[in-house]
Amino acid sequence: MRARDLAVEYETVGLDSDAMDAARLMAEHRLPALLVVDERGTPKAILPASQMIKILVPVYVIEDPTLAAVVDERHADRLCQALKGRKVRDCLSKTVPAPPVAAPDDTVLEVAAQMAQVRSPLVAVVEKNTAGGRLLGVITASHLLERLLAATP
Repeated sequence: MRARDLAVEYETVGLDSDAMDAARLMAEHRLPALLVVDERGTPKAILPASQMIKILVPVYVIEDPTLAAVVDERHADRLCQALKGRKVRDCLSKTVPAPPVAAPDDTVLEVAAQMAQVRSPLVAVVEKNTAGGRLLGVITASHLLERLLAATP
C-alpha cells in the first residue's frame, strides 16, 4: 500500500482564512486538524483542533487551571469570541513545524514514521512537479490505523 492509495480529500484553509470559519469547519466535520495551505495550495502548516481550543482559554486559566471553576457559564459560553477578527495564521503556534509531506509512492511505514516523528494527526500527500507540487490528499492517523488494522489477521 502506498501513500497515494491512502490519501483522501480533506478540508484545507488558507493562512488568511477567518479563524472562526476554520473552527466551524473543524467542528462541523469533527476534524482533528486542518491542513493550512498557501495561495498555490502548497501545505504550510497543520492547525490541530487542540491549538484552536488553547486560543479560546484565557491565559490565566491555562497557567492556573483551578481558576476555571470560578468562571461562570455565561462567560464560558462566550469563549469563541476570542476567534473574532483573527486569521488562521494568528492561530498557529509560533514554533509551528512544516507539515509532514509524503510522496505518492511512500510506503505505509514511511507515512507512519513521519506522523510519529512530528506527532501529527495528518500527513499531506503531494506530487512534485515543475510548479512545486500538487496536493493529492491527506492521510489521517485514524485512517492509517484503520487500514493497518484491516491488514492484521
